[in-house]
Amino acid sequence: MLKQKLHAPLRIKEVSNSGEFSGYGSVFGTTDSYGDVVVKGAFSQSLSDWSSKGRMPSLLWQHDTKEPIGVYTKMEEDDEGLYVEGRLLIDDDPLAKRAHAHLKAGSLSGMSIGYSLPGDGWHYDKEKDVFVLSKIDLWEVSLVTFPANDEARVAQVKSMLTHGDTPNIRQVEHCLRDVGFSARQAKAFIADGYSGIGPRDEGGDAELIKSINELTQSMRPQT
Repeated sequence: MLKQKLHAPLRIKEVSNSGEFSGYGSVFGTTDSYGDVVVKGAFSQSLSDWSSKGRMPSLLWQHDTKEPIGVYTKMEEDDEGLYVEGRLLIDDDPLAKRAHAHLKAGSLSGMSIGYSLPGDGWHYDKEKDVFVLSKIDLWEVSLVTFPANDEARVAQVKSMLTHGDTPNIRQVEHCLRDVGFSARQAKAFIADGYSGIGPRDEGGDAELIKSINELTQSMRPQT
């Protein structure tokens, strides 16, 4: 299952001198730049699963699985979003100490969750033109300087195509946006392939676009 990232403006409530912090890893009802909206209850099953294991999702630096910088001590949903409390290991990890300094200075721009979506975990709201995320399998919550690297998503979709897996329409649209398509162009491309966009609209990774064009043709209902 394709792992994805969702970036949100940093909502840190408190940072102590000893490395403890609290804030929101995700905020409900906010539309991100790709048209995703997380709704209340989206994390409930995943948090329950983590609790049954006696563990919590990882606290990472910039989504790097080789760079844990602390531990989460509390994670729950409230009316606002995914509330977290954590502790940076500032006495034992130089990177954690650096992250703590940036938190205190306000030079980090956001928190970002690493997650996957089950098949029934999202739907498209045509009236609002957003993808509603209602069930999220949470893997980690990172402190990030910038939003997640879009090239990582492009590489993931390429890998799925190479292995014969089929990304869903939402993943395809996001990937098109990542390689330079506007929201209008991406939707038109998915609906009608190259015929949906003019020659001047074409851009981005030509190899990927060709693969996605073939994919969208195969996903259309047969008449």
